Amino acid sequence: MPTTITTTTTTITPMPASGTAIGMADGGIRAASSEDAPVGGAVDVVATAPDGTSRAASAGLLDLMVWLSPAFPVGGFTYSHGLEWAIEDGSVATAADLEAWLGDVLRHGAGRNDAILFAAAWRAAAAWRGVTGSATAVGDVAILAEIVELAAALQPTRERRLEASQQGAAFVKAVTDAWPHDAMAALVAALQARFGTVPWTYAVAVATASAAHGIALADALPATLQAFAANVISAGVRAIPLGQTDGLRILRRLGPVIAAVAAEGLAAGLDDLGGAAVRADIASMKHETQYTRLFRS
Repeated sequence: MPTTITTTTTTITPMPASGTAIGMADGGIRAASSEDAPVGGAVDVVATAPDGTSRAASAGLLDLMVWLSPAFPVGGFTYSHGLEWAIEDGSVATAADLEAWLGDVLRHGAGRNDAILFAAAWRAAAAWRGVTGSATAVGDVAILAEIVELAAALQPTRERRLEASQQGAAFVKAVTDAWPHDAMAALVAALQARFGTVPWTYAVAVATASAAHGIALADALPATLQAFAANVISAGVRAIPLGQTDGLRILRRLGPVIAAVAAEGLAAGLDDLGGAAVRADIASMKHETQYTRLFRS
């Protein structure tokens, strides 16, 4: 049994030795897996509120909130993931249409694949840290490198590759510049030695940084999926157009979908990659030649 240290305001409990990610009734996911624990024996800090309730915060969670903010300099607001063509085509014209469209993308398209790739990349980066035993040592990055290449190769269209790669490269640059960290710097250097220019995609980039900085997988994965959904909804709010409240309602209602896709990503392997959101892929292809465009994808 883990030892618990309790004060009048804070309880500090080591990560459990075993368990799984658990979907919550409100659409969230609670971290409870030994492989999600940051390397080096990180702990969960449980702050007790005056009313007796408690809330767990994993190490680096505040950093993750900044990284996934719409204000983070990756240019996410310039991409619609093909939605702009679907709006012009008439496939997406209402809030209900947008919710259905994005729900399918999450369950059957880029959302599901990104969840699987994210989990695999996080585990590879975390294992690399465990193998080296030091944040400054250079271990075998072969597994992570294969995931990086696979994620780039799976982008179905030119614009989707641009969307994923531009945001991925911008994310890595921003994080390494503003959050200097030995483990992340060593990982990036090892990948650069292997590739020259690393073919980052956004999901793999966030996963790698999260593992390097000791952010739990079961926190980082659903948060990244939610950030993706929020970005597509933002594009819909601007292009359909919809009210801000409509956008917030869509994001709230998609919470259980995001939780389910994240849980599936945690349980799946690379052999489970694949999608059936064919119309979303066609929308991305059509967007390349769309006459009037506000977005880059």
